[in-house]
Amino acid sequence: MNIQRILQGEITDHIVAEKRGSAGWLTFNDPQRHNAVSYAMWEAIPVVLQAFAADPDIRAVVLQGAGGKAFVSGANISQFDTLRSGEEAVEAYERVAEAAQLALYDYDKPTLAYIQGYCIGGGLNIALCCDIRLASEGSSFAIPAGKLGLGYRLTAIRNLVTAVGPANALEIFLTAARYTAQEAKELGLLSKVASTEELPAVLEKMLSQIQANAPLTLRAGKRMIRQMQQLGPEVDIEGMRQLVMECFESNDYREGRKAFAEKRAPVFTGT
Repeated sequence: MNIQRILQGEITDHIVAEKRGSAGWLTFNDPQRHNAVSYAMWEAIPVVLQAFAADPDIRAVVLQGAGGKAFVSGANISQFDTLRSGEEAVEAYERVAEAAQLALYDYDKPTLAYIQGYCIGGGLNIALCCDIRLASEGSSFAIPAGKLGLGYRLTAIRNLVTAVGPANALEIFLTAARYTAQEAKELGLLSKVASTEELPAVLEKMLSQIQANAPLTLRAGKRMIRQMQQLGPEVDIEGMRQLVMECFESNDYREGRKAFAEKRAPVFTGT
């Protein structure tokens, strides 16, 4: 198979974009940080997706993490003190991250999350923005927002509820528990689970099935499904945004960041 790297030098090296046959591959490439997503990586995601969209030979897009130990372990918390502290900084960060995730969620071509290892927080939301999620048996999943005191945006909650339903979404979010791949599949987070050795074949079979189908039919069906998942007019979007901002402006958020840095359990006060 011919592998062609694109956009090299135009985007951060922590995102690798490749054309492999008739599939586009987006790789989160910071294995030393378990592929935690930085601001520059969020910025690069829509750029890569747009390049894949412009290539008619690309029929599907695969997202993966480099190193085999993590898909994405969440947002890069080392940037929180500068990029997610203070109302203006938080709003700017949220705009960039939201734009990346919506670009993926609303993408016309089929998208597959190819998960090996940690799929945590924002990483799980990235996976939930994809159409299909495949994972190795040793992968693990969690949304630990409550352990950090940070706000979790409305569209991310929508993605979770769409995948697993309100009851399971409440359990996942309120407990901040970590789940095995099999548990995640039972909850509805995953389409397929396989051993590390068998996972590539599972992916190739699914890609072959997708790529054999009519692109316009797939696009139309996907858009219709996404339309059915849109937030209704009764949702108080501004009110939900304010709730998120209250979290980021709270003492608990400051305590959550400090406790994470000091590798200790946080002591939250609800203020």
